[in-house]
Amino acid sequence: MRSVGYDDAVAQTMVRAALAEMAARYGGTGDDTPMDPAEFVPPHGDFLVAFLDGEPVAGAGWRAHGDEDAELKRMFTSAAVRGRGIGRTVLGAVEESARAQGRKRVILELGDLQPEAIAMYHACGYERIANYGYYRDEPGCLSFARVL
Repeated sequence: MRSVGYDDAVAQTMVRAALAEMAARYGGTGDDTPMDPAEFVPPHGDFLVAFLDGEPVAGAGWRAHGDEDAELKRMFTSAAVRGRGIGRTVLGAVEESARAQGRKRVILELGDLQPEAIAMYHACGYERIANYGYYRDEPGCLSFARVL
């Protein structure tokens, strides 16, 4: 696992893959949420990438949301390695990074066409919260949180 800048080439490889998958599921660009690479710089955020045999296979970032929350963004695991626990490992690393920066909770929003992700978040202790964020009023938007 390596912490990289959001605008780093490796991070952008993961971000493009995440957006492509979301575009395939939802259409459009996949996600129009405004993103600023500066939001993912410690202590106000981070972006982590997992490698397998030297190749990036999963990644996710967090950015500050208010004074205590960390918002999970761009969580993605390559299809070739899904089901091996790598996504959970990345999620755990994101949670630890956020905790180390004093964040008390991780929040996230996603769509209802991502049943695998929803199942993983439930299994990792995330619970539904009121929708927030860019897509809060869109049909199919689901928001979750987990106290760290």
